[in-house]
Amino acid sequence: MDADRELVRRLLIGDEAAFDRFINDYYPRLYRFAYRRVAGNRDVALDVVQATFEKIIPRLGAWRGEAPLFSWMCGFGRFEIARLWKEQQRELPEDEPNVRAVLDSLAALDASPEHDLERKELGRAVRMALDHLPRHYDAALEWKYVAGLSVNEIAQRLSMSTKAAESLLTRARQAFRDAFAELAGREV
Repeated sequence: MDADRELVRRLLIGDEAAFDRFINDYYPRLYRFAYRRVAGNRDVALDVVQATFEKIIPRLGAWRGEAPLFSWMCGFGRFEIARLWKEQQRELPEDEPNVRAVLDSLAALDASPEHDLERKELGRAVRMALDHLPRHYDAALEWKYVAGLSVNEIAQRLSMSTKAAESLLTRARQAFRDAFAELAGREV
């Protein structure tokens, strides 16, 4: 994350080489992220990535460095995908149905070198589990636990009542637990 912080610092002062590196490093990753979530539609994935970068670049100063830069960017990507589906007046498609608590444990691990490998393995398992969730579950969990949004803010983003957002988060946490347990081979 130190490299992410340095890159963002350089971007914020207008370093063109940093901008080139940012685009070269993150554009392909964000494209792959979007492509998988829009059923392999290349044009839609490109539109999502373009819109995501348009949202991210002016907000780089808001990135707090509490999560990896790419995870923060994916939150914007998920929002753009959800916006696109809503504009098309379609329901978000469901992924595998058998797909939270671990997100809290990532923050609880101390920064000692002994825990670095465990943290990396745990982070990989969390990302894999999130990738197996239905898109609206994945977005709601990221907004709650990565972006730190309140349930009311999530409800507003999803155009639903606070009660409905609470219910969605409950289902999303359970789906995450199930997916994580399955992928990590252990109970959460």
